[in-house]
Amino acid sequence: MNEITIPAIIPAAVAGNLTNLISERAHFEPERVLVSRPMGDRWQAVTAKEYEEEIKAVAKGFIAAGVGFGDRVAIMAKTRYEWTVLDFAIWYAGAVPVPIYETSSAEQVDWILTDSAAVAIVVETPALAELVQPVMPSTCKNIWNITYNALATLTHEGKSVSDDEITKRREKLKPETLATLIYTSGTTGKPKGVQLTHGNFLSECGNVVNGASDLFLKPGGSTLLFLPVAHVFGRMVQIGSITAGLHLAHCSDLTKLPADLASFKPTFVLAVPRIFEKIFNGAEAKADAAGKGKIFHKAAEVAIAYSKALDTKKISPLLKLQHGLFDKLVYAKIRAGLGGRVEAAISGGAPLGERLGHFYRGAGIRVLEGYGLTETTAGATLNLTSSHRVGSVGKPIPGTTIKIAEDGEVLIKGPIVMQGYWQNDAANKEVFDSNGYFKSGDLGKIDEEGYLSIVGRKKELIVTAGGKNVAPAVLEDRLRSHPLISQCMVVGDNKPFIAALITIDPDAIKPWAVANKKEGASIADLAKDPTLQAVIQTAVDETNKAVSRAESIRKFIILPVDFTIAGGHLTAKLSVKRHVVSQQFAREIDELFA
Repeated sequence: MNEITIPAIIPAAVAGNLTNLISERAHFEPERVLVSRPMGDRWQAVTAKEYEEEIKAVAKGFIAAGVGFGDRVAIMAKTRYEWTVLDFAIWYAGAVPVPIYETSSAEQVDWILTDSAAVAIVVETPALAELVQPVMPSTCKNIWNITYNALATLTHEGKSVSDDEITKRREKLKPETLATLIYTSGTTGKPKGVQLTHGNFLSECGNVVNGASDLFLKPGGSTLLFLPVAHVFGRMVQIGSITAGLHLAHCSDLTKLPADLASFKPTFVLAVPRIFEKIFNGAEAKADAAGKGKIFHKAAEVAIAYSKALDTKKISPLLKLQHGLFDKLVYAKIRAGLGGRVEAAISGGAPLGERLGHFYRGAGIRVLEGYGLTETTAGATLNLTSSHRVGSVGKPIPGTTIKIAEDGEVLIKGPIVMQGYWQNDAANKEVFDSNGYFKSGDLGKIDEEGYLSIVGRKKELIVTAGGKNVAPAVLEDRLRSHPLISQCMVVGDNKPFIAALITIDPDAIKPWAVANKKEGASIADLAKDPTLQAVIQTAVDETNKAVSRAESIRKFIILPVDFTIAGGHLTAKLSVKRHVVSQQFAREIDELFA
C-alpha cells in the first residue's frame, strides 16, 4: 500500500475560530474546571467562566497597548499557566501569537522578532528581558515580564477597553485567518515561520479529540503538560484539552515533574521518547542498585511478551500468572511514578522503539505513538487505543491523506497542512509538489492495514564510499535504548564504513560507577575506561543485529560530554543537530576513520 485516506470526523471549518473554544465553554458550562494553576504544593482550580474573564482582561491590555488586528505578539517562556492565558488573550485581541523558546539565543530572538515584525513580546524572567531588549527591532514597541506580573499589568492597562471591542475583533477571525507563526527549530539554516490558521488547529484538534475520544473525552480526564508549549506538539495538546474540556495543568520545572505528577494525578500525558526512555532506564538502574536487577529484567521480558500476546489474543495461563505477580512488584511502581492514574500517553517527535512500546503497554500504560511536523499542525498520524500497532506511528488522523512517493518520502495532504512559510516563496515551492502534497522530508512505508512506519530522514541518509544507503535512525534509536547511553550520532557519509559518536547519560552512569568501583571518576575519564567501552560495544553489537553487515557500526567513540540544548547540539524536541555535532567533533570523527 502506498496511499491511505481516513475520512474526517469533523469537517473543515467554514466559520468560527479558536476563541470560540473558550467562550462557548464559559457560556454553556461556566462552572466546569478547565485548568488548575500551581499554588505552592497544591493546585487551584479555575472554572471556564473565570478563565474567560482573565483571558478577556489580558486581551484588553494588549489592545490598550496598541496591538492591532493581525499584529504579531511573541511569547518567550517555559510551559506554564500564564502561557495558555496569553495565547488565548492574543487571539481574543485579534492578533497572532509567535512562540519563542526560552532557551533561544539573542541571535535567534533577533531573527524571529524581525522576520515576523512582532509589535510586542512577553518574556518570563528578568534575565530573558535582558537578553531580548538589545535585539528588539523598531517594530517591537512593548515588552512585558511574567515575573513582574505581566498579566496583572495588562489587566490594569486594559480597564478602559470595552467588551464590544473584544467582540468585534473576535468576530473578524475566520478559519482561514492566521492563528500563529511557529518558527521551526530546524537542524540547518535560519528558522522558517510556519503559518498555521485557526482552521488548521480546529481541524487537527477536533479530529484528534474525537478520534482519540477515550483519552480526551474520558469523564474526569486530565493531563499535565510539561513539554514546551512553544512547540507545536505541546500547543496541540493545550488546544485539544480546551476543545475537549479536559482538566489541564502545566509543569514548568522538570525537576518538579515527579512531585507534580504525584499531586495532580493525570489520566494521560504526552512526551517525547527520551522521557519514556529515562523513566525505564531510571527504574532499571534503581533495581540494579538495590540488587533486584534480575527481577526487573524478568518483569520487562514478561511485560513485552504480554503486550505481544495481546496482539495475537493468545495469553497462556503461565504468562497471565507472571504478569499478575510483576504487576504488584514492578509495574504498579512505574505507574505510580506517573501519578498512579495514567492509562495512556501520546509519544511523538522521534521513534519510541518497539521494545519500549511493548514494555509500557504490558505495564499498563499504553503509549500511543504519532507522527507529524510543525507544518502539519502536529499530528498527521496517530495510534489509537482501538487501532494500535506497536512500532508504527499509526494511521492518518481523520481528514488526512498519507502517500508514499516513489523515492519513499512521506507526502501529506489535508486541512491540517500549513498555509506555507511566512514570506518565503522559494521554500514553499520546495515543499509542495504539483498536486498540493506537503513533502515531509521523512522516509516511510505503509503496511497492508494502513499503519505508517517512519524509517529515516531523507536528507540524513548516509551514503558510504561503497555506495550503500544507510538510514541512521534505525541504529541511533536502538542505541539510545541502552540505559547508559544518552545520545548518539551515526556517521560515515562518503566513508568506507559506518561509525558512531556516543554520549553517556550523566544520571545513569553514577550507580554503574559505584557498582564497578569507579566512583569519583569523571565521564571524560570513564569514556576511555575499557570496562565501560566493553559495555557499549555489547550495545553496539546488539544494535547491529537490526541491519546488514554493510550498514553496521564498525567503530565508535565515547564523547566526554553529553549533547544538550544549551550546548547547541539538540533542538527543543531533542533531535540531534547533525551539522553542529559534525563541526564540533570533527577531530573525533576524523580519528574514527583514520
